Amino acid sequence: MKKTSEQLAWLIRRHAVEMTHLSGGSHIGAIMSVADIVAVLYSDVINYEPSKPKWEGRDRFILSKGHAGASIYAALAESGFFPVEELKTHYANGSRLSGHVSHHLPGVDFSTGSLGHGLSAGVGMAYALKKSGRKENVYVVLGDGECNEGSVWEAALFANHFRVNNIVAIVDHNHMQSLDFNENTLGIENFYDKWKAFGWNVIEIDGNNHDDLKRAFESAKGMAQESSHKPTIIIANTVKGYGVSFMQNDILWHYRFPHKGWEYDGAVAELYATKPENIQDPYTPYGIDNPVLPTDKDDIGNDHTFSYTWDTSYPEQMRRVEATPGAGGREHYINNEK
Repeated sequence: MKKTSEQLAWLIRRHAVEMTHLSGGSHIGAIMSVADIVAVLYSDVINYEPSKPKWEGRDRFILSKGHAGASIYAALAESGFFPVEELKTHYANGSRLSGHVSHHLPGVDFSTGSLGHGLSAGVGMAYALKKSGRKENVYVVLGDGECNEGSVWEAALFANHFRVNNIVAIVDHNHMQSLDFNENTLGIENFYDKWKAFGWNVIEIDGNNHDDLKRAFESAKGMAQESSHKPTIIIANTVKGYGVSFMQNDILWHYRFPHKGWEYDGAVAELYATKPENIQDPYTPYGIDNPVLPTDKDDIGNDHTFSYTWDTSYPEQMRRVEATPGAGGREHYINNEK
């Protein structure tokens, strides 16, 4: 039975915790923020046939922010493209489930990971489909930080100029990138007006709200048939790490994975408490009894953004030049305490 978008989004998040925990892989914050977008696409929007992944009548989908690839792997497995059990091989040597999205997996149309390429490829696919008189649509999910790439805006210009109205781009606008918030890294606002100026239909929503997402995709279909025939972009405002309180809006979880102990136990316990009806936790069916809790010595609830943690005086406080025999007098960064 096909899962509801709410069920699929929960499973994507639960698989993400397990996959990154087992593999020591990164980017769980991005996986959690994009989970609702991916779930609604696979439950309610995209036409696909799991038994025929190369079916010509399928809609095409590209996750341009390929570092959040575990979200797609989970969605594909839960949609019947390959066994759910294979998700445990994420990041393993010889696995098809590489850290960034790989087209070697059934259901993946384009390998991604090097940011800025997905929209260009998607626009090309959509343009080719349109020129061939076909009716399939192309959906591309980008990161907001990814939109610093010039190639994104070249693709945007092309899509508008050639009225590529069979493409819908979705920006997972979780407002964080790399080491900080977007505006502290390289400002992208006013984001809505930028896309409008490039000739796109623009819809801005709460990207963690399934009703908003469904309405936006329905509106995108209507806009595509209007006389302007413009491409459409959905700016989906999301929360990085959404679904686990201590991961939310903490840039640490762009790189960190849930370690054994309070990190894993806490994430599983929080997700289990919000589990929708009629689905089972595939890893801890009854939750975790007596989960390990963080102590006041654990790194939780702290601001890890670059703009907060960077102290330009730090290197000078820690540096001492030592003429160490055999070291050629090179600089060593050591604690000044004796």
